[in-house]
Amino acid sequence: MIAASTFSRLNFLPKPSLFTALSIFRTIHLPLPSSPTPRSSHNTLSAAAAAAAKCDADLIVLGIETSCDDTAAAVVRSSGEILSHVVSSQADLLVKYGGVAPKMAEEAHSQVIDRVVQEALDKAYMTEKDLTAVAVTIGPGLGLCLRVGVQKARRIAGSFSLPIIGIHHMEAHALVARLIEKDLQFPFIALLVSGGHNLLILARDLGQYIQLGTTIDDAIGEAYDKTAKWLGLDMRRSGGPAVEELALEGNAESISFSIPMKQHKDCNFSYAGLKTQVRLAIESKKIDAKIPISCASNEDRLSRADIAASFQRIAVLHLEEKCERAIQWALKMEPSIRYMVVSGGVASNKHVRARLDRVVKKNGLQLICPPPQLCTDNGVMVAWTGIEHFRMGRFDPPPPAEEPEDMMYDLRPRWPLGEEYAEGKSEARSMKRARVHPSLTSIIQASIQQ
Repeated sequence: MIAASTFSRLNFLPKPSLFTALSIFRTIHLPLPSSPTPRSSHNTLSAAAAAAAKCDADLIVLGIETSCDDTAAAVVRSSGEILSHVVSSQADLLVKYGGVAPKMAEEAHSQVIDRVVQEALDKAYMTEKDLTAVAVTIGPGLGLCLRVGVQKARRIAGSFSLPIIGIHHMEAHALVARLIEKDLQFPFIALLVSGGHNLLILARDLGQYIQLGTTIDDAIGEAYDKTAKWLGLDMRRSGGPAVEELALEGNAESISFSIPMKQHKDCNFSYAGLKTQVRLAIESKKIDAKIPISCASNEDRLSRADIAASFQRIAVLHLEEKCERAIQWALKMEPSIRYMVVSGGVASNKHVRARLDRVVKKNGLQLICPPPQLCTDNGVMVAWTGIEHFRMGRFDPPPPAEEPEDMMYDLRPRWPLGEEYAEGKSEARSMKRARVHPSLTSIIQASIQQ
């Protein structure tokens, strides 16, 4: 099999053409709205990057995000100005199905994607003709959901001859911190915590990541959601905020849950066992999830609050222990590190932020957390990550103006961000080792070496 394309992470060609010659995107052009120079197919990748840097103030990117249960779009300028930020939540579906139902989520995305994107453009006082490029999440995530966003992005890019930028969802969570904190330079450490992923990375440069630790079964966000469901909490805001709020009423020391993976001297995460402990505790106290928390007796409510508080204490202690070790590993490799980024939906949890801030400060670093609205899935992080890569000349040329409805897109539901750190490799049986695609880092490194 021949090597991946120069920027295969962005390759939106049908799946049979996923692996194409490395030279293909050496000749991509860089259309800029304000540039009087005619488009040419003879610009090299370095020339594209130079042009992007020269016209940096003119870069305006539309970001589209549909990796899971939120339909989001945003328009961002390369100066860091957020021109618009629109999110359509699937909260009602979460309540109905007790979590994300992929087929239902796909249908919900399809129903609102046009409105969400148009609203993002309208709020930015822009039309598609004003855009420099379109960025869209292509993985990781739910394949059915990813397809909706990619299809919309391709339609816009094809109709208006715009470059298209495929975005790694977890990289976007990490890089949005650079939009908020201008002093955040590489290298830095990042803990990315969301419903489907836990990831500890050393970010050495744009597109150059070392995976220090990851989820070997369930992520912390999944554990929060299941705990909320079993406790009969209001899921309309998702499980995390509901558990955090109830935990304030409980005694965090009342139930002795064990910290996961205490015996493992790595930076990987496991929440499946803690979920089981929580379920057993709920059963032992005869809590009926069919009775909403709003209808529970005072005694029942207190029992639920104690479980929520005890669960949260252990869940976050697990994060703390792994972050402590990851910081030590990262500082051995990059002693100049000054910052640790914590992002992803769970990073909006105040208790999580406060506890991790202690760990980070203890190690002489500074914690950076994006504001809560940029921690959960959003189009801003996708647009900004698109801008970062566009500046480097990493993008795909405009797709055809018309494509068949049943086209097979290059979607990457399982897509590693970086290569595993040697000391962090886990032999846990439950480790999901199936790699549909090479890691983003390995693809970019291969393109640089050509």
